[in-house]
Amino acid sequence: MNKRFILLAILLCWSVLLFSQDSKFVASVNKNTVGTGEQFEVTFSAEGNASQYSPPNFNGFQVLSGSNESNSITSINGNTTVSVSVSYILMAVKEGDFTIGSASMIVNGHKLITNPIKIKVVKGQPLRQNSQSQSQSEEGVIEAKGADLSKLLFLKAEVNKQNVYQGQQITLRYRVYTRVDIIQSQVDKIPDINGFWSQEIKSSQQQAQFHIETYKGVRYNVADVKQAILFPEHSGNITLEPFSITFLVKQPMPAKDIMDQFFGAYREVKYQAKSLPVVIHVKQLPENGKPSSFTGAVGSFKVSTSVDKTSLKANEALNYKVKVTGTGNIKLLKDLSTSFPEDFEKYDPKITDSVNETESGVSGTRTYNYLLIPRHKGDYTINPLKFSYFNPETNKYISLSTKAFQIHVEKGNSENNVTALVGDNKQDVRVLDKDIRYIKNDTNNLSNPNDLFYDSFLYYLLLLSGPLSFVGIYAYRRWYLINNSDIVKVKNRQAGKVAAKHLQNAQKQLMTNNTKGFYEDLFKGLYGYLSDKLNILYAELNRDTLTTTLNKKAVSNELINKLLETLDLCEMARYAPVSHITEQEVFEKAKGIINDLENEIK
Repeated sequence: MNKRFILLAILLCWSVLLFSQDSKFVASVNKNTVGTGEQFEVTFSAEGNASQYSPPNFNGFQVLSGSNESNSITSINGNTTVSVSVSYILMAVKEGDFTIGSASMIVNGHKLITNPIKIKVVKGQPLRQNSQSQSQSEEGVIEAKGADLSKLLFLKAEVNKQNVYQGQQITLRYRVYTRVDIIQSQVDKIPDINGFWSQEIKSSQQQAQFHIETYKGVRYNVADVKQAILFPEHSGNITLEPFSITFLVKQPMPAKDIMDQFFGAYREVKYQAKSLPVVIHVKQLPENGKPSSFTGAVGSFKVSTSVDKTSLKANEALNYKVKVTGTGNIKLLKDLSTSFPEDFEKYDPKITDSVNETESGVSGTRTYNYLLIPRHKGDYTINPLKFSYFNPETNKYISLSTKAFQIHVEKGNSENNVTALVGDNKQDVRVLDKDIRYIKNDTNNLSNPNDLFYDSFLYYLLLLSGPLSFVGIYAYRRWYLINNSDIVKVKNRQAGKVAAKHLQNAQKQLMTNNTKGFYEDLFKGLYGYLSDKLNILYAELNRDTLTTTLNKKAVSNELINKLLETLDLCEMARYAPVSHITEQEVFEKAKGIINDLENEIK
């Protein structure tokens, strides 16, 4: 009894040790001590099959970018490792000791929680002119009485283009123009760039670099305080909110005596500068000439494919690599439309980005590495990959095609144990080297059939159970493949379940009194549901598209108007408080709209 107990305890400890090795969820930062106005990165990494990620609170910090999610799959000697990481770019706003709370995630069926991270925020470097620019600016100090400080110091938002297509990249710069000496600066508000996917342009300089520029005939010291690359997510007029900074400056004053006249008279003044809003006019991508292989790539790209081998044995691994290189929304590329032989087992690709973000835009390479395993011998063809993108410079769609690969597969060592289900017009079940047995010559064990149940009803029933079971399994398998082969129908069927998850997140935000998070999750839930239900790309959803599509689906005008009112309400509540209706009423209204759409759209 004691030996059994000890053996059971050892097995339990070993299983716990194996689980701790296979399932990990940790949090990390690139620095634990930062200055005010300084950026840093926090990353949450998980190893295993992960789902239901719940982010922590970032109280005391400004979220500049995130969540940025990346996935990878690695297979070495048959052992497949799945890893997921979620990262955020944060900026410290004020001094003090802060704690980034715990994040949670379901990994391999178990809920894991990260440890809190402590961040110490010290006084950062103020936004100052360098010594060269100071000496140059002293020559242009305005000594006139009653000088308007708004003409001496201001913020300006600049974009390289204001009329663009949906998905076309835009370079945004917030610049400070000054003709006075800046003593200190404090960022008041970094605008929420709604309606765009944004990528911060990171600078190697910790301090803003000033240079001399002439603006409207006047010389200023100019520095970039924030740069980003934007990609519009939908068509229409999108407004970039103002950027606000409070400066402590030395303002010139009238001279009171001869000493002031000789050395100059100044006073320290606190002044808040705010940039003006900028409106971006976003055009919808043209429908004329749009190829079937287009999935939303906008820019200028090239695509190439390669394999690491063209001859191998069954059950050996084959790496099929796709490289997409160019300039544009390369980080927003969706899954590629690949076509592999049916006898090839395919794993989700490992995606690797090598991308540069500069003032000229986002450019680089995204690599998709597919792990393929052929299960039977034979000669196979990997068909060419088709890739399409829209070039905003030429206003045309471009379609590219890669070369095909001939793959020769020889019989593998373990192929004789593999059973393969294949498609129509082929052999239904193939069991290699198992369908013929040797004839036995030994008759010593023969017996009279009357002594057993041979030729009885139970015998024939059991004899038929095998083929009938196989036919039933095969029929179910074919029904399952046919029923799930149409991705559009699958998304349509699952639209309600996906929306329910978003609504559940919105309800959690409602319970924690997070009004902004509630309306964001509710808006995402409705938009995600409509995208799946109506088979419209998320980025292409707008009022006109929704109204036209729902009318074609014979949805009542009353329900359409109710839906549009709710979407407008969610959008408005993200910027200003709503008082004429409670959040709970909005939540119940959204649930009712989804239920009504499920009943009217068949």
